[in-house]
Amino acid sequence: MREVFKKDEFYFVPLGGSEEFGVNFNLYVHNNEFLLIDCGIGFADERYPGIDLLLPDPKFVEANKDKIKGLIITHAHEDHIGAVAYLWERLECPIYTSKFTAAVLRRKLDQQGVDDVSIHVIEPKKPFKLASFTVEPVHVAHSVPEALSLLITTDLGSVIHSGDWNLDQNPVTGDKTDEKRFREIGKGGVLAYIGDSTNANVAGFSGSESDVAKGLSEEFKNHKGRIAITIFSSNIGRIISIARAAQENNRSVILVGRSLHRMVGAARECGYLNDLPDFLEEDALAELAPENIVMIVTGSQGEHRAALAKISRGDHRYARLTAGDTVIFSSRSIPGNERRINTVKNALSAAKVNVVTPSSTEHKIHVSGHPCQGEIQDMLQWLKPHCLIAVHGERLQLDAQAALAKECQVNQSIVPNNGSVIRLAPGQVEVVDHVETGLLAVDQRRIIPSDHQTITARRKLQYSGTVHASLVLDHDLNILGKIKLDNVGLTAQDGAEEALHDDLVDKVNDILDEIPEDYILDEDEIAENIRIALRRYVSDMLGIRPKVSVHVTLLDV
Repeated sequence: MREVFKKDEFYFVPLGGSEEFGVNFNLYVHNNEFLLIDCGIGFADERYPGIDLLLPDPKFVEANKDKIKGLIITHAHEDHIGAVAYLWERLECPIYTSKFTAAVLRRKLDQQGVDDVSIHVIEPKKPFKLASFTVEPVHVAHSVPEALSLLITTDLGSVIHSGDWNLDQNPVTGDKTDEKRFREIGKGGVLAYIGDSTNANVAGFSGSESDVAKGLSEEFKNHKGRIAITIFSSNIGRIISIARAAQENNRSVILVGRSLHRMVGAARECGYLNDLPDFLEEDALAELAPENIVMIVTGSQGEHRAALAKISRGDHRYARLTAGDTVIFSSRSIPGNERRINTVKNALSAAKVNVVTPSSTEHKIHVSGHPCQGEIQDMLQWLKPHCLIAVHGERLQLDAQAALAKECQVNQSIVPNNGSVIRLAPGQVEVVDHVETGLLAVDQRRIIPSDHQTITARRKLQYSGTVHASLVLDHDLNILGKIKLDNVGLTAQDGAEEALHDDLVDKVNDILDEIPEDYILDEDEIAENIRIALRRYVSDMLGIRPKVSVHVTLLDV
């Protein structure tokens, strides 16, 4: 294998999460030792039919498994923790994270049947050694408890890996971001700030989760009937805000969705929900009056198998919404998910269910857990890094953070691609190489490459349809019985499907008639000639090139 890293240099390599939202997977290298940061999922879009979840492909680090000293998880959001249970057996390294994140992770590992994983709990202001790295967790405010930034130090200098954070001045869980510690770190010198770019193109500040609790309480007063509110299941801060708003409006809270139950279980285990009443189970829906119900449901991104999508289709076992009920989207749309979300909203609207979004109400029903421009400027002022490396976002957000850093007099900015090998020290920070990265897809119970032929075939079938022909011949090329011919997704002009079918059968007969009498019979070659003819005919008639399969069987009779 080509040598990528020099022993006496310090590197950063984003293996996922740059130029995309989700699948965060990051690598630091020093003295040929590997330190991994986060291992998250992404949501698949229409490019991956039949797929809900994407994972980072760990093949580069898997090939260097003996060099991995540990994996640190910054917090319990799916785009940072969700892939661990799927990929750990390809990494097989100790994991380091906060108490709450560890509780969430253990539940995920149990669900996937993964055991014997070494998980170590780490705490802010308590540095620990991992081979050539010294790592100090630094507390930051976020929408999930115990989120951490990481001060990563080697003998060549220090960097800050920000994780997800904001400057919520009145968080509902935990403390504010540790401004004092970041200022102290800045005085000691920072080679690079590897920072969250999610809201780097949004002016101002993200706001406080405490304001959401007040806004939701006011919003609830406007609605009769059942209220369903959809969020990211890992947003414990939002769950607390909803519970407080429900209390003020004499409504009971019911959790709908397995991932919500797992997250709430972890939060209670760590003492974060002790001042709130117990949430009810789904079967309580039949016992309560509609005006006394708030359902927290999964599916804010329109996921087909999530609770909200099932409810919108009328497929959920317990939960129902009828005319006059309300669904509140207390979340933002991850770019690429808009079509799926709109599908759910349209189904709800068709059922006369009220749909409320952050842009359709005067009340504050959502704030982001990520820093906007004002917060990023404050962080850069505290740290005064020599270089900013923009991660966690699409190109638009990465470029926006790089431009913001220039305004803040940061000497240098780098906008990497996934796989960029960035030398942090010695010398100037710069991209010096590139390693191969990719995505994996969770396809039901198996994990396959995102460019697997199965997904490619599904994608093609979405747009071109399919034709399948099966026939049995004797050695004089007479058809025994009837040609079995089916097509999917092909519509002839004026709906003349029967005529199209007959034309395709005639085309098969024409090909058989054209085969010379002295032809040496070969099933595969006959089938290929028929396949080409059928595909060309459909292309000429309908202007599309379908997937065509032909099975020919020769019998001695």
